[in-house]
Amino acid sequence: CNDGTPTCYMLSTLGRDTKALIKVDLNTGETVEEISSNDKCDCRGVVLDEDTKEIRMVSYTRARTERIFLDKELEQHYSTLEELGPASAEVAVASKTRDETLWVASYSRSDGPTEFRLYDVAKKTTTPLFVTKPNLLPYQLSPMEDVRIQARDGLELVGYLTRADKEQKTPLILLVHGGPWARDFWGFNAQAQWFANRGYATLQVNFRGSTGYGKTHLHKGDCQWGVGTMQHDLSDAVQWAIDQGIADPHKICIYGGSYGGYACLAGLTFTPDLYCCGVDIVGPSNVKTLLDSIPAYWGPLRNQMLLKIGNVDEDEEFNKKISPLFHVDNIQSPLLIGQGANDPRVKQAEADQIAFSMKEKGIPVEYVLYSDEGHGFARPDNRIDFNGRVELFLEKHLGGRAEPFVKPEGSSAKFPLLEEQVA
Repeated sequence: CNDGTPTCYMLSTLGRDTKALIKVDLNTGETVEEISSNDKCDCRGVVLDEDTKEIRMVSYTRARTERIFLDKELEQHYSTLEELGPASAEVAVASKTRDETLWVASYSRSDGPTEFRLYDVAKKTTTPLFVTKPNLLPYQLSPMEDVRIQARDGLELVGYLTRADKEQKTPLILLVHGGPWARDFWGFNAQAQWFANRGYATLQVNFRGSTGYGKTHLHKGDCQWGVGTMQHDLSDAVQWAIDQGIADPHKICIYGGSYGGYACLAGLTFTPDLYCCGVDIVGPSNVKTLLDSIPAYWGPLRNQMLLKIGNVDEDEEFNKKISPLFHVDNIQSPLLIGQGANDPRVKQAEADQIAFSMKEKGIPVEYVLYSDEGHGFARPDNRIDFNGRVELFLEKHLGGRAEPFVKPEGSSAKFPLLEEQVA
């Protein structure tokens, strides 16, 4: 720090639940001062004075960005920027000149592209620079709302809702984030906008086990995969949307990638009456085989996953309890699976084993394999291909709109279930 003492600023959760900004004595390791904290979410950002290293601002993101200003002049500039910008946009500072007379400010919206402007500090005016996706400007897009959802045990969850229609209930897509040790944020979400355009509401929820809300919220997800409270939070979020008159209870899709794909499979197997269809992208179907495929150099990460998921190495019954593969008979609704053949994290076998099991039991399943993709789809032709197939699948089961599908020339899509029939 700049006060002549052997101290520094740190972000820490030692002895507390959420991440706080503290001042620490480097000789003793003791906390000299707690600068800022929030008991509902972690400290996410700190702005220092370039010269003096004094703290000017601290930020948090429970649902949307919240700022604590320790510098009144900086606070006034942010207020001015907010007044000059689009309604409901979140302002941020991308860069400044060395003398801080000119700033590059960004305005992020949930219903449009991010806009960058040049801010003149002395004149308190902004000059447009550019927008990130100008081709979106002519369109009227759907705003994202931050919502609060109460789980069945009383835990309050932060969620994000993008509606297709505010006047009446619509089909709903529960879009589950991956990780699961990650989180969703407010802002422009291309998938949510796509779904809204096709007639579907999108609900995203930071279920227990998500990051950013402190250690308690994170560890409430320990050993709660599939049949536990992590999945209950998703079910409760759907019920909330139904109770609020947002979602048609007969047209709910669960959709996700990686852990979100697992949650999709778990939703269809453990709560089969809740969803009318599901889309699983690179999701594991058997937790034990998922962990067994982890390379040796990931050993420490694997040990950490065992602590958070549960010891599927030594408890075979627990693995069977939480792995959708062993409960395929429960599935009542159609499933679309997308998988990369070169996925190093969730191997192709995870998709193969549940897809072929469903087919053998006569349960409707579509399985698309991309021969040149990994953990998710990177090549544009493959992304367009899979999204086109998703549209048709959702149109069939949720009743929304879809464009006519034309397979992109460069798509590597293959269909293992159909190839078996030909063979």
